[in-house]
Amino acid sequence: MTHPSPWPVRADGLLFRDAVEADVQTLQSFRNDPGINRFMVRTHVDPDDLRREWLAVPESPTDFSCVVERDGEVVAMGFLDVVDGPGQPGCPSGTDGLIGYIVDPRVAGQGIGSATALALLRAAFDGLGLRRVTAAAYADNTASVAVLEQAGMRRERLSVKALWHHELGWIDEVGYALLADEWRHGPG
Repeated sequence: MTHPSPWPVRADGLLFRDAVEADVQTLQSFRNDPGINRFMVRTHVDPDDLRREWLAVPESPTDFSCVVERDGEVVAMGFLDVVDGPGQPGCPSGTDGLIGYIVDPRVAGQGIGSATALALLRAAFDGLGLRRVTAAAYADNTASVAVLEQAGMRRERLSVKALWHHELGWIDEVGYALLADEWRHGPG
């Protein structure tokens, strides 16, 4: 199923929109920040790959990622991918979403991550009509865990020593989810 882009949207003093060429250098600057990469599986993104990936989003039938702008400055990126739910043959396709976010460390702790998670959930459920959205984080990334919980997502799993971290070895991952029915009765 093809969906129209849910962006642009204004909420909580932020503009959520598609990325443009002028955004790429700013996205690269905080995407490859060592503090950010401490909590990422993919710890470095090649600048050419990042440019290509972000500029391809508006044409993608499954990638609805966005940049987050405050007062004319890009301060975060939000990821929203439409995926197939698991199941037996004949399972409907394109029913689920995966979300994530990266906030520029210079503006961390100002509610931008929480606003971004809510905007992604709103886009997934209200804009794209998805039935289920999931997100994951390192278990010790307390800021990201707090964002997911504040957005109304429910913790579904703890995967013990599931992800390799080059400094810490095998670490725990937590998974969160929200169903469309829960969204309609929750913070959305």
